[in-house]
Amino acid sequence: MRYKKITMQKITLTSRIGSDGFLNLKMPTTLNNTECKITVILQPITPMEPKPKTPEELGWTPCFFESTYGAWEGELIREQLKEHEQREEWL
Repeated sequence: MRYKKITMQKITLTSRIGSDGFLNLKMPTTLNNTECKITVILQPITPMEPKPKTPEELGWTPCFFESTYGAWEGELIREQLKEHEQREEWL
């Protein structure tokens, strides 16, 4: 049996993994009706940081900050700081 000489190709592309966690690849090749060995390396290009939670997700009532911002009336009174105990020095 004779085989056709086919060289290996390196194809780099950018794709997005869907919210369902599946990666779907559609890419054109010059190979038709050919069995291939495929290697996939996933390298995230953006940090995988969680989305910040909204105030409502953190337990605040809706529009709490919008309705209380700037609502303080009066003077700010700060109590005098109490004297703290003296500690031994470290050697």
